[in-house]
Amino acid sequence: MGTRMFVAVYPPEDIREELADFLSVRPGLTWTGPEQMHLTLAFFGSVPDRSLEPLEENLESAVRSVESFPCGLHGAGAFPHPDSAAVVWLGVEDGAEDLTRLARKARGAGNRAGVVPDGKAFHPHLTLARPGRTNATRWIRVLETFTSRIWTVDEVHLVESTLQGYGHRPRHRTVKTVPLTP
Repeated sequence: MGTRMFVAVYPPEDIREELADFLSVRPGLTWTGPEQMHLTLAFFGSVPDRSLEPLEENLESAVRSVESFPCGLHGAGAFPHPDSAAVVWLGVEDGAEDLTRLARKARGAGNRAGVVPDGKAFHPHLTLARPGRTNATRWIRVLETFTSRIWTVDEVHLVESTLQGYGHRPRHRTVKTVPLTP
């Protein structure tokens, strides 16, 4: 069995802290901690050891020509639907098209390394809670009041995700950071 990994963009620390403060006064859901707030571009459920180096090389080759771009968080929603939310998320207002292009490149890098990304359609978002199939309409209305400042996406991260056991959050560790073109 291989290692769970994903390619992500992390908002700057000040934005993640601001969002954590915004959520901290809103009890009722277990919110994602600021250290784990990210925008997933590609998820790989199992990366064999032999594929890690090719994945790193392919990712670097695929994204190094992508120019840095502005991004901002705004809007909210739930997967699969607000009436039966398994995931509650914050959306991307600026930078959604650029993130989609970056996600295609990251997923292509995985495919070329023999690591198949999950087959889910890409929708740029930042997961904030996993409420377990509940009506999230009220939470979405609250989250829609949050708007981050615009920041520059200038790098992507290849991240190892280790599950800690039932009910525990995964532990994330950046394996490689790849800069975009300034």
